[in-house]
Amino acid sequence: MPLLCARRVSFAYRDRQVLEDVSFVLDAGEVIGLVGPNGSGKTTLLRCLDRILDPEGAVFLEGREMCSMNRTEIARAVAYVPQNGGVSGSATVFETVLMGRRPHLRWSVSEEDKQKVSEALSLLGIGDFASRRVDRLSGGERQRVLIARAIAQDARILLLDEPTSALDVRNQIEVMDLLRRLAEERRLAVVAAIHDLNLAARYCHRLLILKEGLVLGWGTPSSLLSGEMVRAAYSIEASVKDEMGVPYVVPLRPSNNDDPVKIE
Repeated sequence: MPLLCARRVSFAYRDRQVLEDVSFVLDAGEVIGLVGPNGSGKTTLLRCLDRILDPEGAVFLEGREMCSMNRTEIARAVAYVPQNGGVSGSATVFETVLMGRRPHLRWSVSEEDKQKVSEALSLLGIGDFASRRVDRLSGGERQRVLIARAIAQDARILLLDEPTSALDVRNQIEVMDLLRRLAEERRLAVVAAIHDLNLAARYCHRLLILKEGLVLGWGTPSSLLSGEMVRAAYSIEASVKDEMGVPYVVPLRPSNNDDPVKIE
């Protein structure tokens, strides 16, 4: 049974349809990349998967429909890391990561809660930063704090909205490598909205390509990424090369050809 199953998920803001009939499954140990141009519905889909938004269609968590679950039950299974993280600049790293324990807290912070935070900090390589304020950290360090907060939440599903945005190349690689290792070693499932097609192709097991709220493609990077698909999704001409078995996209120029791509 998949950890998460989205079945014909649709969502509209008033009269503007943002998602329409999006379906996919997410297994333990898997990283799925949400890719597509700006405004294609990636962030909205993540928010629907976490039930921040109430979509049409159905989302199942280990066979149970999420609309029947309360907020605490969902938070114990699903951790959502939005863009910019929504953290207080005056909070310490330890306090920020401790926020991930909220679904498990009772009357006070327990030794188990503190241990989970310490383990998450160690896993992310930021244990030495525990007492530092978040606003004193670099962008890459802050991103690790947000992921540590999600790990401390003990969720099996991580939803991340552009986890590599505003990071330099080294930090992008480190964050994506970390997410892949967490998925495979801890049997977590990760869904990440990513702008960089080459990062997505290298680190994601499968891609969900969205355009104008519709699924344009779903499958492995090697099976999906082609010049035709990139043209259909982004309206650009691109050369797609093979780099050690991984597709590598080289953007060339804008395209005036918006012919629909044929999905096998």
